[in-house]
Amino acid sequence: MAFTEELARAVLAADGHHQAKLIALGENAVFELSDGAAVAKVGRGPELLERAARELRTATWLAAHGVPAVRAAEPEARLVDGHPVTYWERLPDTVRPAEPADLAALLRLVHALPEPDFALPRRDLLDGVERWLRLAGTAVDPADAAYLRERRDGFAAAAAALTPHITPGPIHGDALPRNVHVGPQGPVLVDLETVSSDLREHDLVVMALSRDRYGLDPAAYASFTAAYGWDVRDWEGCAVLRGARETASCAWVAQHAPGNPAALAEFRRRVASLRDDDPTVRWHAF
Repeated sequence: MAFTEELARAVLAADGHHQAKLIALGENAVFELSDGAAVAKVGRGPELLERAARELRTATWLAAHGVPAVRAAEPEARLVDGHPVTYWERLPDTVRPAEPADLAALLRLVHALPEPDFALPRRDLLDGVERWLRLAGTAVDPADAAYLRERRDGFAAAAAALTPHITPGPIHGDALPRNVHVGPQGPVLVDLETVSSDLREHDLVVMALSRDRYGLDPAAYASFTAAYGWDVRDWEGCAVLRGARETASCAWVAQHAPGNPAALAEFRRRVASLRDDDPTVRWHAF
């Protein structure tokens, strides 16, 4: 069954909330509850319950270390009609869009943290590739799917052999300005479900890829590296993590291809640029 707004609303209603405003629909459906004080996240399926519970625990851990981040409104995740549901404090309205330098400052705080007293997973960028390609089904060319699987295997092996520049440890895992909320009290991190323990360089390659593939202004990228204090592109392992993330990004778009011509076109554009080894082709955010 497709994960739709209607399905997520039914799950939320089963948990006692019949009036809510949809904020986002992606890996989760995110709703603002009618009381205006809390936000609910409804996950796609029961296999994501453990991740949802870890996200809540991560929020508590970050709060204990004084890292500005979204806070849990309820401490436990629960499974409702086969979907994980978590509740979060509603953030105040934004005062301005988040900038790369805001993200860099928050990453410095996270990257200074020791390991928590609970296990964080590795940041396996490529873990979702098989699931996303399976969801794409016959909407994508089987040869393209096979190509991405081959790339996945190659980059997984190469990433495992990297020598880091920074001591590994806790990372955000999806370090983009869209995951920073700038309210009256300043920037805070949101979307903590990908918080992991791995190479810190994972968090930095994201913005390098934004500059090179998605057209981020070089000046904005320079502000990011200045605020963080280092440019990951100076590290010899950068190309490997970049290649892994590009592979995952292609497969992620593929899952939206069935019934969505724009997603299919973007998927084909991305795969073609990888096949042609053409880093100058700009990708469109999706």
